[in-house]
Amino acid sequence: MINEKQLEEIKASLEAHILQLELKGQPPELYDPIDYLMRLGGKRIRPLLALLSYGLYKEDYQRILTPASAIEVFHNFTLMHDDIMDKAPLRRGMATVHEKWNANTAILSGDVMLVKAYELLMDVSPEYLRQSLALFSKTAAEVCEGQQLDMNFERVALVSESDYLNMIRLKTAVLIGFSLQLGALLAGASKEDVQHLYDFGVNIGLGFQLKDDLLDVYADQEKFGKQVGGDILANKKTYLLIKAQELARDEDKIELEKWLQASAPDPDEKVRAVTALYDRLKIREHTLNITTDFFEKGFSQLSSLKVQRPEGLQVLWNLTRNLANREK
Repeated sequence: MINEKQLEEIKASLEAHILQLELKGQPPELYDPIDYLMRLGGKRIRPLLALLSYGLYKEDYQRILTPASAIEVFHNFTLMHDDIMDKAPLRRGMATVHEKWNANTAILSGDVMLVKAYELLMDVSPEYLRQSLALFSKTAAEVCEGQQLDMNFERVALVSESDYLNMIRLKTAVLIGFSLQLGALLAGASKEDVQHLYDFGVNIGLGFQLKDDLLDVYADQEKFGKQVGGDILANKKTYLLIKAQELARDEDKIELEKWLQASAPDPDEKVRAVTALYDRLKIREHTLNITTDFFEKGFSQLSSLKVQRPEGLQVLWNLTRNLANREK
């Protein structure tokens, strides 16, 4: 049974460690935005997964709080730059860095965050340093590749399902995989277990993104915390839209194209109409099926692990299951 008290202690230790990181410096215009963004909070899922992965083999998770925090700094670096590219006004309900300061400052501050992430990762034991840096560099490049593919998709009318899945694998899933991979590596896990945990992370990462796509259309507005149908209004090429473009025929195809081409449509009307079209095409069921497939494929990796602390496996299982079943 999951030890909720222990999990909360780990979360609290992680949050305290992140907030006391040495991320300030001169000039303040460069470093204040970093401190601002890091203090906006978030679930800290990626570093937490690194700690839980480490905890499958060893108890002293405090030893890797700094390299785990490097993952969170890198993740926030990507958010800072993504917000600029997306022209996003808000992040976690607060002004984005480029809105509060300016785009040039946000670019430079993000650059420093990437440097700081590498500095923090240097805290790993010498025996694992070279491998950790190599894996991190590979992952960081893949995240950037995924972001570029996502931007490329904005300029094309049709995207294939396989191309979309590859994009979210790179943009989102590989960092989750790396988080689990790093924790296991630093705990001295076997090469096989390190790979199983990476594969687990990549598959649940794909599931998480597909669940986000689904919730954007079908979430309960009060639970979701943001506008339902935002992806529909933006014509964002999510799995739901890509599947609808693949399956739509005759009148449905004409109607979908009409809404995609509409200039300044009534927002509520567009969301209602496209959602109704998704319903007719059973897009929700298609998305649920593939999301479940990725989650189950991921969880199947856990049965192959040879962990030292089985109670830690239950903690990891429950945390990720709860995330998979979330409604917001």
